[in-house]
Amino acid sequence: MNQTDLENYEKIRNGEIGYYRQNRGLIEVSGKEAVQFLNGLITNDVAKLEENNAMLAAFPNAQGRTLAVVRVLKKDGKFLFETEKATHEKVYNNLFRFTFAGDFFVNDLSEKYSYFSMEKGKREIENDDFIGFQTRSGIDLFVPHESVEDFLKQLKKENALEISGELYAVLRIENGIPLYGIDMNETTIVPELGIDGLISYNKGCYIGQEIIARIYFRGHVAKQLRGLVFDAADSEIEPGEELKSTEGKSAGKITSVTFSPKLGKKIALAFVRYEFLTDETELKAGDFTAKVRSLPFIN
Repeated sequence: MNQTDLENYEKIRNGEIGYYRQNRGLIEVSGKEAVQFLNGLITNDVAKLEENNAMLAAFPNAQGRTLAVVRVLKKDGKFLFETEKATHEKVYNNLFRFTFAGDFFVNDLSEKYSYFSMEKGKREIENDDFIGFQTRSGIDLFVPHESVEDFLKQLKKENALEISGELYAVLRIENGIPLYGIDMNETTIVPELGIDGLISYNKGCYIGQEIIARIYFRGHVAKQLRGLVFDAADSEIEPGEELKSTEGKSAGKITSVTFSPKLGKKIALAFVRYEFLTDETELKAGDFTAKVRSLPFIN
């Protein structure tokens, strides 16, 4: 990180507000049969989702592998799906194909809003036109385009810091948030993500459920997403690097890497084989040693 990013990092980690603008997808689903159709497509149970509450869910394929991870908000009796830019079109097409099968309507709202990811920005949403998803470290907001100028003026009054792409990547990894196409893809079985609250094991059938339920009730995943903290701050580690146990056994693969100013160490997201998932387990990446850490790195 450059000096400005480092200064902003310290301010944000000390409680000041930061914001990062990016493109995300926002898709509205409604209709009398919305719950029935959605519960056949995703891993979580929207029938239990209360008004103005949100939940995580995944779209799996028939093999239980990840097509997308989304957040679902129930607002005014409708379901709002928030998704990464990389999975936006996939999620929309997956939903839209059922609009001819019953009382089920899909509306892509993405072009009507600008997206702000807020760090330390936990707040009540004062504008009913804003759509908010609370996160572990703040709130993510969809702001109507016509309100963006006023919203930016308000952020300026609050001395909010604009977060660069590089700084956002550091905060993302520290917060243990995987990205599609980087930390997961269509080869990732949904339970391998290890994300709490992503899967309901008590609802009816959905695409990929048999594989996912079998893993849960009869065994365990072969690998799961974990954090790694390297002993050396200057460890030369790259995404895609293979992990080995101290005995030389294959132990997994690194997906994202950054330097954490807060920890003073190189950290990484990685898929770690089941037998090495315990915190503080030592693993090797080339000549460098790391210890397994549960996510997020920083609470």
